[in-house]
Amino acid sequence: MTQHVLLNSVEHATLKVKTDRSAELGDNLWFAPTFPLEFRSAAAFFPLFIHKDLQSGQLLPVAMFGFSHGENLFLRHNRWHEVYHPLSVRRQPFLIGLQRVVDDGIEQWVRVIHIDLASPRVSQDDGEALFLPMGGQSPFLTDMAGMLETLHLGMEDNQRFISALERFGLLESVTLDIKLKNGAAHQLVGFYTIAEEPLAQLGAEALSELHQQGYLQAIYLMLASQSRVRNLLDLKNAE
Repeated sequence: MTQHVLLNSVEHATLKVKTDRSAELGDNLWFAPTFPLEFRSAAAFFPLFIHKDLQSGQLLPVAMFGFSHGENLFLRHNRWHEVYHPLSVRRQPFLIGLQRVVDDGIEQWVRVIHIDLASPRVSQDDGEALFLPMGGQSPFLTDMAGMLETLHLGMEDNQRFISALERFGLLESVTLDIKLKNGAAHQLVGFYTIAEEPLAQLGAEALSELHQQGYLQAIYLMLASQSRVRNLLDLKNAE
């Protein structure tokens, strides 16, 4: 269950947020959303794929942390043993919401910060304060607001990225067959990767367009990152 509410300095003046990493705090994720401008950082540690949500049908780039639901192979002894955490993970328990405001008779929607009060990260006693004792945002909340804005813009860019891949025929369904040294097997479905043969056949105009949008680099970063499935397999076999 979630309890999303608009964050404000009156009702939530004493709230704190735990920033540790553990399964108990919700970090037992086997993948998390990412976006093209984050690929350079994420691809250094995680295999990147495109995942199709079976309910909504939405396609979304993701960084993979494990092979099954609730499995984050980078979480060991209640520590996340990689130096980079995708923004979609770091932003918890906050999210961007929209609020209707009227300024000089003109109605518009502005982005505001919401918080999930049901999150195990929310506390009255432990963690980073959200507001200063005399009022105003804490440095932690100010940094979080900037992060949420970056994430929001990144999620919007994802729609354009996926549209470009579809338009140039660069999406290819992939089934990952994972076999462990103990004989156990995992088959991961619902994922897509970059179709390399159509990519190699793209003309100069298409390549130029993808490059200008910043998506050509993102495409190759995604392809290169997929060699890190072997790293995940090594972590799994070491359990």
